Amino acid sequence: MVDFVELAGYNGADTGGHSRVRLLKDTVIPLTGQDVLLVEDVVDTGLTLNYLRKLFLLRRPASLGVAALLDRPYRRLVDDLPVDYVGFTVPDEFFVGYGFDVDERWRNLPDLRLAKV
Repeated sequence: MVDFVELAGYNGADTGGHSRVRLLKDTVIPLTGQDVLLVEDVVDTGLTLNYLRKLFLLRRPASLGVAALLDRPYRRLVDDLPVDYVGFTVPDEFFVGYGFDVDERWRNLPDLRLAKV
């Protein structure tokens, strides 16, 4: 089965300048006893992924893994954040194509490319 969640991260004066994560859309599939694989496009600081992992672990899945197309482990703000499957470890650059965009441009390119911004 496949399900989707929607999260929003934000900074603000009410958070003391720290990043917060809000769950906008939750799963409809019960996770208890299920093998769950979180699929992420990019893992950067790890704040959003860490929030989602903790939330899902409270639901007692049989297993919980993480897959990411792009990983930037040197930007992590969360210690010991497991990313079990990584497509590419990439530098601190903007990428476009394959669904990634800069200012709503170049999302439709059939491959990943470094953006010239």
